[in-house]
Amino acid sequence: MVEIDKARPIIKRALDLGINFFDTANLYSNGRSEEIVGELLRGQRDDVVLASKVRLKVGDGPNKEGLSRYHIMKEARKSLSRLQTDRLDLYQIHRWDPETSITETLLALDDLVHIGFVEYIGASSMWAWQFAKALFTSDNLGITRFVSMQNHYNLCYREEEREMIPLCKDQSVGLIPWSPLARGFLTGRYKRRSPPNTSRYRTDKYFAERFFRPEDFDVVERAEEVAAEKGVTVAQIAP
Repeated sequence: MVEIDKARPIIKRALDLGINFFDTANLYSNGRSEEIVGELLRGQRDDVVLASKVRLKVGDGPNKEGLSRYHIMKEARKSLSRLQTDRLDLYQIHRWDPETSITETLLALDDLVHIGFVEYIGASSMWAWQFAKALFTSDNLGITRFVSMQNHYNLCYREEEREMIPLCKDQSVGLIPWSPLARGFLTGRYKRRSPPNTSRYRTDKYFAERFFRPEDFDVVERAEEVAAEKGVTVAQIAP
Protein backbone atom coordinates (compact mmCIF):
# COMPACT_ATOMS: atom_id res chain seq x y z
CA MET A 1 0.00 0.00 0.00
CA VAL A 2 1.17 3.55 -0.74
CA GLU A 3 1.17 5.51 2.53
CA ILE A 4 0.24 9.16 2.85
CA ASP A 5 3.70 10.66 2.28
CA LYS A 6 4.01 8.87 -1.07
CA ALA A 7 0.37 9.49 -1.95
CA ARG A 8 0.58 13.25 -1.34
CA PRO A 9 2.58 14.17 -4.49
CA ILE A 10 0.38 11.84 -6.59
CA ILE A 11 -2.83 13.51 -5.44
CA LYS A 12 -1.30 16.96 -5.83
CA ARG A 13 -0.17 16.19 -9.37
CA ALA A 14 -3.62 14.87 -10.24
CA LEU A 15 -5.31 18.00 -8.93
CA ASP A 16 -2.82 20.23 -10.75
CA LEU A 17 -3.66 18.44 -14.00
CA GLY A 18 -7.39 18.99 -13.49
CA ILE A 19 -8.30 15.48 -12.36
CA ASN A 20 -11.26 15.82 -10.02
CA PHE A 21 -12.67 12.26 -9.68
CA PHE A 22 -11.32 10.12 -6.83
CA ASP A 23 -12.60 6.59 -6.29
CA THR A 24 -11.78 4.36 -3.34
CA ALA A 25 -13.50 1.66 -1.25
CA ASN A 26 -13.96 0.61 2.36
CA LEU A 27 -12.08 -2.59 1.55
CA TYR A 28 -8.87 -1.04 0.28
CA SER A 29 -6.12 -1.47 2.89
CA ASN A 30 -8.82 -2.06 5.49
CA GLY A 31 -10.11 1.50 5.27
CA ARG A 32 -6.71 3.21 5.22
CA SER A 33 -7.17 4.23 1.58
CA GLU A 34 -10.26 6.25 2.51
CA GLU A 35 -8.39 7.88 5.39
CA ILE A 36 -5.54 8.95 3.11
CA VAL A 37 -7.85 10.28 0.40
CA GLY A 38 -9.90 12.17 2.98
CA GLU A 39 -6.85 13.76 4.54
CA LEU A 40 -5.26 14.77 1.24
CA LEU A 41 -8.49 16.26 -0.14
CA ARG A 42 -9.34 18.15 3.03
CA GLY A 43 -10.23 21.73 2.19
CA GLN A 44 -10.96 20.85 -1.43
CA ARG A 45 -14.06 18.74 -0.94
CA ASP A 46 -16.38 20.91 -3.05
CA ASP A 47 -13.93 20.87 -5.97
CA VAL A 48 -13.83 17.09 -6.42
CA VAL A 49 -16.12 14.15 -7.08
CA LEU A 50 -15.65 11.59 -4.32
CA ALA A 51 -16.65 7.95 -4.73
CA SER A 52 -16.40 4.84 -2.58
CA LYS A 53 -17.74 1.30 -2.50
CA VAL A 54 -19.33 -1.28 -0.20
CA ARG A 55 -19.95 -5.05 -0.33
CA LEU A 56 -16.75 -7.06 0.08
CA LYS A 57 -15.51 -8.58 3.33
CA VAL A 58 -14.03 -6.12 5.85
CA GLY A 59 -13.83 -8.36 8.90
CA ASP A 60 -14.97 -11.60 10.49
CA GLY A 61 -18.60 -12.58 10.88
CA PRO A 62 -21.74 -12.49 8.73
CA ASN A 63 -22.34 -8.77 9.20
CA LYS A 64 -18.93 -7.74 7.87
CA GLU A 65 -19.75 -8.18 4.19
CA GLY A 66 -22.60 -8.16 1.70
CA LEU A 67 -25.30 -5.74 0.66
CA SER A 68 -27.78 -6.07 3.50
CA ARG A 69 -29.32 -2.90 4.85
CA TYR A 70 -27.36 -3.33 8.08
CA HIS A 71 -23.98 -3.61 6.37
CA ILE A 72 -24.61 -0.80 3.89
CA MET A 73 -25.76 1.68 6.54
CA LYS A 74 -22.95 0.84 8.94
CA GLU A 75 -20.21 0.96 6.31
CA ALA A 76 -21.52 4.16 4.73
CA ARG A 77 -21.13 5.98 8.05
CA LYS A 78 -17.62 4.59 8.49
CA SER A 79 -16.62 5.65 4.99
CA LEU A 80 -17.90 9.18 5.54
CA SER A 81 -15.91 9.43 8.77
CA ARG A 82 -12.69 8.16 7.21
CA LEU A 83 -13.10 10.44 4.19
CA GLN A 84 -13.83 13.44 6.45
CA THR A 85 -16.94 14.39 4.52
CA ASP A 86 -20.67 14.64 5.06
CA ARG A 87 -21.57 13.06 1.74
CA LEU A 88 -20.37 10.78 -1.05
CA ASP A 89 -20.94 11.93 -4.60
CA LEU A 90 -21.06 8.32 -5.79
CA TYR A 91 -21.60 5.22 -3.63
CA GLN A 92 -21.13 1.95 -5.48
CA ILE A 93 -21.96 -1.66 -4.68
CA HIS A 94 -18.70 -3.60 -4.90
CA ARG A 95 -20.06 -6.56 -6.94
CA TRP A 96 -23.42 -8.36 -6.78
CA ASP A 97 -24.55 -10.00 -3.55
CA PRO A 98 -26.37 -13.30 -4.29
CA GLU A 99 -27.34 -13.68 -0.62
CA THR A 100 -29.33 -10.44 -0.37
CA SER A 101 -32.44 -9.36 -2.24
CA ILE A 102 -31.64 -6.59 -4.70
CA THR A 103 -34.79 -4.87 -3.43
CA GLU A 104 -33.35 -4.65 0.10
CA THR A 105 -30.06 -3.32 -1.26
CA LEU A 106 -31.68 -0.68 -3.45
CA LEU A 107 -34.05 0.52 -0.71
CA ALA A 108 -31.10 0.98 1.66
CA LEU A 109 -29.17 2.93 -0.98
CA ASP A 110 -32.25 5.03 -1.73
CA ASP A 111 -32.49 5.92 1.96
CA LEU A 112 -28.86 7.05 1.94
CA VAL A 113 -29.69 9.36 -0.93
CA HIS A 114 -32.74 10.78 0.81
CA ILE A 115 -30.94 11.49 4.09
CA GLY A 116 -28.17 13.26 2.20
CA PHE A 117 -25.30 10.84 2.82
CA VAL A 118 -25.07 9.95 -0.89
CA GLU A 119 -25.75 11.94 -4.06
CA TYR A 120 -25.77 9.11 -6.64
CA ILE A 121 -25.39 5.33 -6.61
CA GLY A 122 -23.40 3.05 -8.89
CA ALA A 123 -22.61 -0.62 -9.41
CA SER A 124 -19.59 -2.70 -10.40
CA SER A 125 -18.77 -5.91 -12.27
CA MET A 126 -21.70 -8.29 -12.60
CA TRP A 127 -23.62 -10.08 -15.33
CA ALA A 128 -25.71 -7.89 -17.60
CA TRP A 129 -28.90 -9.69 -16.56
CA GLN A 130 -28.21 -8.82 -12.93
CA PHE A 131 -27.69 -5.16 -13.74
CA ALA A 132 -30.84 -5.14 -15.87
CA LYS A 133 -32.74 -6.64 -12.95
CA ALA A 134 -31.43 -3.93 -10.62
CA LEU A 135 -32.45 -1.14 -13.01
CA PHE A 136 -35.89 -2.69 -13.51
CA THR A 137 -36.38 -3.02 -9.75
CA SER A 138 -35.51 0.63 -9.17
CA ASP A 139 -37.86 1.78 -11.91
CA ASN A 140 -40.64 -0.51 -10.69
CA LEU A 141 -40.35 0.80 -7.12
CA GLY A 142 -39.86 4.41 -8.18
CA ILE A 143 -36.59 4.75 -6.25
CA THR A 144 -33.02 5.85 -6.98
CA ARG A 145 -31.41 3.86 -9.81
CA PHE A 146 -27.77 3.20 -10.60
CA VAL A 147 -26.15 5.91 -12.72
CA SER A 148 -22.82 4.18 -13.31
CA MET A 149 -21.25 0.78 -13.92
CA GLN A 150 -17.64 0.16 -12.90
CA ASN A 151 -16.74 -2.74 -15.17
CA HIS A 152 -13.61 -4.72 -15.97
CA TYR A 153 -12.62 -3.49 -19.43
CA ASN A 154 -9.34 -3.17 -21.28
CA LEU A 155 -7.68 -4.14 -24.56
CA CYS A 156 -7.22 -7.72 -23.39
CA TYR A 157 -10.62 -8.16 -21.75
CA ARG A 158 -13.39 -7.14 -24.13
CA GLU A 159 -16.31 -9.27 -22.93
CA GLU A 160 -18.17 -6.17 -21.72
CA GLU A 161 -18.72 -5.16 -25.35
CA ARG A 162 -21.07 -8.11 -25.80
CA GLU A 163 -23.90 -7.17 -23.42
CA MET A 164 -22.97 -4.83 -20.56
CA ILE A 165 -21.83 -1.82 -22.58
CA PRO A 166 -24.84 -1.93 -24.96
CA LEU A 167 -27.12 -2.21 -21.92
CA CYS A 168 -25.50 0.80 -20.25
CA LYS A 169 -25.69 2.80 -23.47
CA ASP A 170 -29.38 1.99 -23.85
CA GLN A 171 -30.10 2.90 -20.20
CA SER A 172 -27.94 6.07 -20.16
CA VAL A 173 -25.62 4.60 -17.53
CA GLY A 174 -22.06 5.91 -17.33
CA LEU A 175 -19.04 3.60 -17.47
CA ILE A 176 -16.04 3.71 -15.11
CA PRO A 177 -13.78 0.88 -16.33
CA TRP A 178 -11.40 -0.63 -13.81
CA SER A 179 -7.99 -2.12 -14.61
CA PRO A 180 -7.59 -0.30 -17.95
CA LEU A 181 -3.94 -1.40 -17.99
CA ALA A 182 -4.83 -5.04 -17.19
CA ARG A 183 -3.09 -5.02 -13.81
CA GLY A 184 0.02 -3.60 -15.48
CA PHE A 185 0.18 -6.17 -18.27
CA LEU A 186 -0.58 -3.51 -20.87
CA THR A 187 2.36 -1.34 -19.88
CA GLY A 188 4.59 -3.50 -22.07
CA ARG A 189 6.64 -4.55 -19.08
CA TYR A 190 5.97 -8.24 -19.62
CA LYS A 191 7.43 -10.04 -22.63
CA ARG A 192 6.23 -13.16 -24.40
CA ARG A 193 9.32 -15.30 -23.75
CA SER A 194 10.53 -13.78 -20.50
CA PRO A 195 9.38 -15.37 -17.21
CA PRO A 196 7.51 -12.73 -15.12
CA ASN A 197 9.40 -11.66 -12.02
CA THR A 198 7.58 -8.76 -10.40
CA SER A 199 6.02 -8.38 -6.96
CA ARG A 200 2.62 -7.89 -8.60
CA TYR A 201 2.92 -11.19 -10.46
CA ARG A 202 4.06 -13.01 -7.32
CA THR A 203 1.40 -11.61 -5.00
CA ASP A 204 -1.68 -11.11 -7.24
CA LYS A 205 -3.31 -14.51 -7.64
CA TYR A 206 -5.63 -13.24 -10.39
CA PHE A 207 -2.91 -11.70 -12.53
CA ALA A 208 -1.49 -14.86 -14.10
CA GLU A 209 -4.98 -16.39 -14.43
CA ARG A 210 -6.46 -13.51 -16.38
CA PHE A 211 -3.61 -12.58 -18.69
CA PHE A 212 -0.38 -13.95 -20.20
CA ARG A 213 -2.13 -15.98 -22.90
CA PRO A 214 -0.62 -15.93 -26.41
CA GLU A 215 -3.48 -13.73 -27.64
CA ASP A 216 -2.85 -11.27 -24.78
CA PHE A 217 0.74 -10.84 -25.93
CA ASP A 218 -0.57 -10.31 -29.48
CA VAL A 219 -2.55 -7.34 -28.13
CA VAL A 220 0.25 -5.79 -26.10
CA GLU A 221 2.75 -6.17 -28.93
CA ARG A 222 0.40 -4.38 -31.30
CA ALA A 223 -0.04 -1.65 -28.68
CA GLU A 224 3.75 -1.34 -28.54
CA GLU A 225 3.86 -0.83 -32.30
CA VAL A 226 1.25 1.92 -32.15
CA ALA A 227 3.03 3.56 -29.20
CA ALA A 228 6.30 3.57 -31.13
CA GLU A 229 4.58 5.17 -34.14
CA LYS A 230 3.13 7.92 -31.94
CA GLY A 231 6.22 8.44 -29.83
CA VAL A 232 4.47 7.69 -26.54
CA THR A 233 4.48 4.92 -23.95
CA VAL A 234 2.37 1.78 -24.20
CA ALA A 235 0.56 2.84 -21.03
CA GLN A 236 -0.59 6.01 -22.83
CA ILE A 237 -1.97 4.02 -25.75
CA ALA A 238 -3.63 1.13 -23.92
CA PRO A 239 -6.43 2.75 -21.83
